[in-house]
Amino acid sequence: MSTAAPLPSTLQVAVVGAGAVGCYYGGMLARAGHAVTLIGRPQHVDAIRAHGLRMQTLAFDEQVRVQASTEPASVAGADLVLFSVKSPDTESTGQQLLAHLPAQALVLTLQNGVDNAERLRTVLPHEVAAAVVYVATEMAGPGHMRHHGRGELVIEPGPRSEALAQALRAAGVPTEVSANARSALWSKLVLNCAYNALSAIAQLPYGRMVQGAGVPQVMADVVAECLAVAAEEGVVLPADLAQAVDRLAQTMPTQSSSTAQDLARGKPTEIDHLNGLVVRRGEALGIPTPVNRALWALVKLIEQAPQR
Repeated sequence: MSTAAPLPSTLQVAVVGAGAVGCYYGGMLARAGHAVTLIGRPQHVDAIRAHGLRMQTLAFDEQVRVQASTEPASVAGADLVLFSVKSPDTESTGQQLLAHLPAQALVLTLQNGVDNAERLRTVLPHEVAAAVVYVATEMAGPGHMRHHGRGELVIEPGPRSEALAQALRAAGVPTEVSANARSALWSKLVLNCAYNALSAIAQLPYGRMVQGAGVPQVMADVVAECLAVAAEEGVVLPADLAQAVDRLAQTMPTQSSSTAQDLARGKPTEIDHLNGLVVRRGEALGIPTPVNRALWALVKLIEQAPQR
């Protein structure tokens, strides 16, 4: 890793994988005066170039002016990269950035799963920090990001993590630097395992999903398996995590999981890095995970169906 240079007061920001999460945090930084380039799919890039990024949030509805590109080379000159591609694409996207990313760039991973930062460090020699993301968002149309709630980040400690957190807080993003980031990543994984697959299979938002017959018990079984695997991994999780799982549907009742959104659009999901990761770690540790396995298998079946 290169020696870290101080972050400038006005950041050059590249958002790699500018979907709903990347657009939310990139848009918040752009509103605060930072120079932001969103790197994403052509339909979003074209709309953003023409009209700006529409940020429809709980607090405001604005067209935010940002740069937009489909090319990984657009990370050139970036002080900060918000890395928000799907988990299966972590290493391949990192390789695409390697030739263009300035040596002093700080890369912040905004992804589901617990090992993306570690995997990205095998590809990039840059400073890479993991963030735990608590936000409910969706792309409601080309260049149109809709925010359903929350928006906090928890960042693991690093040479410039606190300076980055200060910039994010100034942009209206509640941000904490925590030595317990690994625990927070696993806590988020447990939440995702409880909600993502069920929301995807049923194609329902959380508030309606949890009202289904037997669903709360299935979710409790998923959580119990995740906790057993985490304990064997040596990860200390909050004592009230099961209650936090229950509360999520109350705080995000209209949110559908990212896995549900991927299936609805005919896209590959991250299920291998959610319930699938728990299944693999359980196998390695000798811990049964039958409910996580069933949900993982069902999502894979839907994902691979020729017509959905």
